[in-house]
Order: sequence, then C-alpha cells, then structure tokens
Amino acid sequence: MAEEETGAAAPQGEQAQQQFAMQRIYAKDLSFESPSSPDVFKKQWQPQVSVDLNTKSNKIGEEGNYEVVLTVTLTAKLEDETAFLVEVQQAGIFFITGIEGENLRRVLATAAPTILFPYARENIDAVCVKGGFPAVMLAPVNFEALYQQAVAQQGQTAEDGEAATH
Repeated sequence: MAEEETGAAAPQGEQAQQQFAMQRIYAKDLSFESPSSPDVFKKQWQPQVSVDLNTKSNKIGEEGNYEVVLTVTLTAKLEDETAFLVEVQQAGIFFITGIEGENLRRVLATAAPTILFPYARENIDAVCVKGGFPAVMLAPVNFEALYQQAVAQQGQTAEDGEAATH
C-alpha cells in the first residue's frame, strides 16, 4: 500500500512547470501614408476612423520561444478620401513552457497581444503626430473577449458545415 501511495504522488511532482516570459519586444514593420496631403489639412478634422487587428504566432526553434505579431491597421477618412493610413506590426518573442494545446493557443492569442498592444498604440500615436495629424489614442482592447468570439464563430462555422453535409 505504501508503494501505491508513492506511485500516485510521483506524477504530480513530475508535472512540467508552466512558464510565460517576455524575451523581446520590437517593431517588425511600420508604415504611414497620407495620400491626400497637403489638401487634407485644409479640411475640418472630423475623420471616420477604422481599426483592424490581427495576430499571428509561430514557434521559433525548439527551445519554447514563440514570435507573436500583432498587426494594427488604422485608416482615417475625410469625405471618402483617405487622410492617412497607418499599419504597425508590433512583435515580441515569448518563452513558453509547460503550456500546450488549447491553453497555448489562448496564451498566444490573448496574453501576448495584450502585452504588445500598448507598444503598437504608442507607435501609431507617434507616427500620426509626426505626420502632421492630431494624436491618436486607441482604446484598450480585450483580447480575451476577441478570442472567445473567434472560438464561438469557429464553432458555429463547424456546426453550419456539418448541417450542410447531412
């Protein structure tokens, strides 16, 4: 009986320790366009602003390092004319061990972009101001909610696909 208790305790002690650590943050790509300048500066500044977000990740080597790239594209239009367009690819290298499967996907899609977003927001603001436009303060983003929405949408798409095949 003592042997059984020892055997049962061993797997818990051998569980991999979960680690998530930021290694480096960097701007992978940054572009700014103002195709309507200088005429755009003569107009009253009440733009229609759209923001698109996208994330992607890939494993780097075998050591548990992952590159996560958050792409933020901001377009400001005045009277159906593009005042400016900014795109930032804010990237980071994260060390992740002991996290696998769905939990790993969640970390790569939520925790990492949450860390990267303030850097992307700062880069967008700075380049807009240097381009002659008012400061842009993007609202915080709840990447966990976006992830949940994407998972639910994928589930609905899979259900629709199954219904169509039956």
